[in-house]
Amino acid sequence: MDLNIIDLSGKSTKKITSTLFDEPYRPDLIKKAVLAAQANRMQPYGPHMYAGMRTSAEGWGPGRGVSRVARLMNGSKAARIPQAVKGREAHPPKPETDRTEKINDKERKKAIRSALAATGNLELVKKRGHQFSALLPLVVADEFSALTRTKDVKSFLEAAKLYDDIIRAKHTRVRAGKGKLRGRRYKQPKSILIVTAEDKGVVKAARNLAGVDVVNYDQLNAELLAPGTHAGRLTIYTESAISKLEEKMQ
Repeated sequence: MDLNIIDLSGKSTKKITSTLFDEPYRPDLIKKAVLAAQANRMQPYGPHMYAGMRTSAEGWGPGRGVSRVARLMNGSKAARIPQAVKGREAHPPKPETDRTEKINDKERKKAIRSALAATGNLELVKKRGHQFSALLPLVVADEFSALTRTKDVKSFLEAAKLYDDIIRAKHTRVRAGKGKLRGRRYKQPKSILIVTAEDKGVVKAARNLAGVDVVNYDQLNAELLAPGTHAGRLTIYTESAISKLEEKMQ
């Protein structure tokens, strides 16, 4: 596949040939790889093993005309049992539960190749909701990696007709559920993924833009390329990153 290389002014300078974007689209493998990555970083959770059990409650035994449940020593209030207020949980989540998911290396690597190829598919990228007017795949000259100021990155995105997607990602929404109370009140959409061969300053320059992720080529995974298991993320590659990925994906 022929790829157009654009400069910092958004103009095409030359063409290169790459086979990275010829991989078949495999949404099943992409979903499997993303869910495995999410499961494997899940933090163990559950109550303390003695939660609800620290009490003086004892049963009264038979012959008292009341049910034989554990009751507090200084009264008749039930305690410890699951149906009592502040009693133990009947079947709580166990911290020792193994919640990891396994995936074969060949499947994981094929999922990454497939998700990478999907970033060059205009239909899939548009379907994810990204807003832009550029040709895909997006490959920029290596001088992009040396940008050190956010306003320079912004100027490039405007020149390449990609900045509309940053504006879209600025609109956060309030999370549904209890997460609002636990430091996760807002959800921000993902926008552009930037893949470089070497960080010469662009990581700091671009990280404050809404929804943007910047990674080196060797950190690329299925979740970055397909957030939420949905392939087709709007992605910018540097010219060197393409050549490095060609070697790595062999």
